[in-house]
Amino acid sequence: MADEGIRRDEPGEVHKQFQNEQASAKTSTLMNVLGYEPHIRQARIEAYKASDRHYTAKARGRLTWITTGSKAEGLTSLLESDTDKLIVTESVICLEDGVDSSSVPVEKTIFRSCSRISYSGHCRLLLETCGTTIPRIVYNALCDDGFGRGLLSSDLYVNQWLNVKQREGIVHHERAGPSTPRTTHYLKSDIVHTLHFYCPSILTRWAARHRYWPSPDVVREVVSLGAFVSPVGVKGSEYEHVEWRMCFNSGENVLINNLNDTQVKLYVLLKMVKKDVLKPQKKEVTSFTVKNIVLWIAENNPHSLFHERSLFHWLHEGLYALRVAIDTKELPYYMIPERNLMAACALDHEQKRSWIATIDEMMTEGPRIILRLPKIRQAIIAHPEPLRWYSGRRIELEMLQLIAMNRVALGMDRETDVIMQAISRRRLEILREIKMRMIMEGSRVNDLWNVLSRMFM
Repeated sequence: MADEGIRRDEPGEVHKQFQNEQASAKTSTLMNVLGYEPHIRQARIEAYKASDRHYTAKARGRLTWITTGSKAEGLTSLLESDTDKLIVTESVICLEDGVDSSSVPVEKTIFRSCSRISYSGHCRLLLETCGTTIPRIVYNALCDDGFGRGLLSSDLYVNQWLNVKQREGIVHHERAGPSTPRTTHYLKSDIVHTLHFYCPSILTRWAARHRYWPSPDVVREVVSLGAFVSPVGVKGSEYEHVEWRMCFNSGENVLINNLNDTQVKLYVLLKMVKKDVLKPQKKEVTSFTVKNIVLWIAENNPHSLFHERSLFHWLHEGLYALRVAIDTKELPYYMIPERNLMAACALDHEQKRSWIATIDEMMTEGPRIILRLPKIRQAIIAHPEPLRWYSGRRIELEMLQLIAMNRVALGMDRETDVIMQAISRRRLEILREIKMRMIMEGSRVNDLWNVLSRMFM
């Protein structure tokens, strides 16, 4: 399983005549109206890339900002979910065991990964060389490995960042694993402070796999983006407080953004199943779980089979793969198949039985499965004209808000910047138009800010 990822046992399964083609095409069109159309996703992706460039430039070579998760994938609006960010410390590099360090600039602090006694996809970081200046946060997170060598504690590293004084308007929340969550005005972010990880052998093994997807050019791009280590160990491990997890967020962003339209919509629907049907309480199944299922399906099947009329076929395949992962508690990580993503999930026997029964029911329902998903169900019930009108206004508001976000990141003043003023005027016009229509349809609404926030949820 680790070598091949997710495959159907039945040979030739994917070559069967696709069923429910008309329902697949209609659902695909409906998802476009709801904001999953390719050009809308691309606009979101570009907006967050621009935001990352602005904040990275402000850090003047010390830190690099990288948006990850659903925002980087263009799949959620501004307030629909938290924004996931990596902040990479540029003065430190971690090297895979056996990699020559002689070409690393002298100003960088070098850590050597030790993965021999760690779980797959995890490592410990031993200090090899101090750079000309070592960041205080890194220095304060060092401990002794018992043999007189410096060992970088993932636990201490996160806590050091929690103690950093933030500028006015930023509120820190309780630590969540490797994340230091915070709220900036009305925007919630999950921040993970990471380090560069140079691991050519891992990426070479990934690149060498036989695959239908992605293309060789995309494979080379993913390899060129390298990896990171994030400060989190394996839950329950004896060395959890000093373990780091290998991650490939930049490469995974590229992979998701190179899925075709049907594959992206499969990903969205499976995420809705996870959130609205299974409703995990302890992260037994996550969006990351679903992402890996979709990546394996894309890699193992001919690209030509993914089109708008095959959406329900692939949703059935995705549910089957999710069922197997829950039943066996096994799902290989797409980048490092030896790492089992289900190994540490808190999934008890009764919950497993319940979820398997639910998924079995869904797999027999055909197109009616989407009636279980509130966002899709509400769109089906809505009359086409009001739905398109509402969605058009919502998307325009979102695009204006993304432009405003980047103007703020550039340091533009809301009161004097002509573009910000134009955005504010147009936003007010749209909100008043929405409010008037809501009143005409029987709603009682007064607060325009409440209208705006609900449009983005």
